[in-house]
Amino acid sequence: MLQFCRKYKHGFVILTYSLIYLMVFFYLERMPVHGYHVVHTVFDDMIPFCEYFIVPYLLWFPYMIGTVAYFIFVNKNKREYYQLICNMMMGMTIFLIVSYVYPNVLHLRPSEFPRDNIFTDAVKWLYRTDTSTNVLPSIHVFNSLAIHMSLTSCEALKDRKLIKRSSLILTILIIMSTMLLKQHSVIDVCMGATLALFGYLVFYPQKALETSGESVFTSYKKHHNDYKL
Repeated sequence: MLQFCRKYKHGFVILTYSLIYLMVFFYLERMPVHGYHVVHTVFDDMIPFCEYFIVPYLLWFPYMIGTVAYFIFVNKNKREYYQLICNMMMGMTIFLIVSYVYPNVLHLRPSEFPRDNIFTDAVKWLYRTDTSTNVLPSIHVFNSLAIHMSLTSCEALKDRKLIKRSSLILTILIIMSTMLLKQHSVIDVCMGATLALFGYLVFYPQKALETSGESVFTSYKKHHNDYKL
């Protein structure tokens, strides 16, 4: 056991942070608040409720835990592990700060469900266990994008196209689920995505430069070919 702890001691960083995060999160959930700021846009009213998206919504948990476990126990590149967890810790800490200084709430959840099935039962359970307060920015969105960035930036997975495509599809479905289950507003999603972009620029600067460089080169090549034609 001692040898195991020494070998994977870097994993205690995210484990310790997760415990602290959960304690602060539950404190904020129960903290007396004089008033909440309602998060809402006109676009939220246009998005229908769909209970089937509870599946990708819940898949977020094994997706996140499984990826972190991969970078702890399987991937040998510790730099990539610290890139991932520092990115996640940054976003989750900002979320806690926003929740404290700007308490927010959603009024999007349906009072009645259009159908009665196992999926709506799961959504009812979700609503009972997860309040509609402190939703900005969406951690579901931010962490999904952070996880996807780590997988697509991982050197050991650079040729594993199936993993990358599966990650992208699951990330998109998770983001959609936050709105289709009425768990988050469009604002929460946009803020979560913006925070993820910020994290990408900070913790993956080389990848960000390569991506932007390829984009500029592709654009130049296209215009150059068009000019020749």
